[in-house]
Amino acid sequence: MNEIYIPREDSYLLTRILKKQIPKLIAENKNLKSLEVGCGSGIQLLTLKSLGIKNIFGVDINKKAVEHCKKLGLKCTHSNLFQNVKGKFDLIIFNPPYLPLDSREPKDSRVATTGGEKGSELTNRFLKQAKKHLAKNGIIFLVSSSLTKGINFQGFRKKILDSKKLFFEELRVWEIY
Repeated sequence: MNEIYIPREDSYLLTRILKKQIPKLIAENKNLKSLEVGCGSGIQLLTLKSLGIKNIFGVDINKKAVEHCKKLGLKCTHSNLFQNVKGKFDLIIFNPPYLPLDSREPKDSRVATTGGEKGSELTNRFLKQAKKHLAKNGIIFLVSSSLTKGINFQGFRKKILDSKKLFFEELRVWEIY
């Protein structure tokens, strides 16, 4: 796990959604408390900051990503999902590894792309743990792929905010509440 996830189509789709949705959330709650799980390059945390959110926190399993985000002046810590997270958040963002296991992919790049056998295992662990950290009336923005099978939304309400077709899959950004 030496490389930081470089923003790709999924990152840019999520950024577009955040730019559209965050102003509405701030209008309702000026003291919005936000968390990004898997902050990678910091693109989403920087987007939140540019939109005026003051209380921004990020975590990543990749220590290099954490170091990188700290160098950008972002509050970030090393954590496997919510392992080192305390408290509740009004907004939680997660752009997880969501592809099903492909044995042809090099093992070192799977950590950034593969969400488990079906692609949903990591997302399912996240959603189960998120219940304890999502504030009342809080929202989760989650990225998935049409290739991701078996997401368990844990009884949350959900809707797809946007999607983008690529040549072999469709990316989706979910609003979960």
